[in-house]
Amino acid sequence: MYMYPDNLKAKATLWLWELRDIGVIGVGLLVSVFALSQLGILVPIVVTAVYAFLSIRFEDTSILEFIRYACAFFIFKQQIYEWRL
Repeated sequence: MYMYPDNLKAKATLWLWELRDIGVIGVGLLVSVFALSQLGILVPIVVTAVYAFLSIRFEDTSILEFIRYACAFFIFKQQIYEWRL
């Protein structure tokens, strides 16, 4: 018996990230460790950590997408209300 997630339409995930995000985080950490050890620059590791946090996925929605949706709902898009009697 074979069990396929979402009829092979689901994106490949590992822990809380998609595999693409894991690759980006891994390369970012490599560059960050090199920059920290050789140049003493802390900025790349901070950028990598922020990216890792914002790309965490819960039920097909990342934290960055949730923040975008919340900003669009509360700030940027006009809410339309119609009052009828």
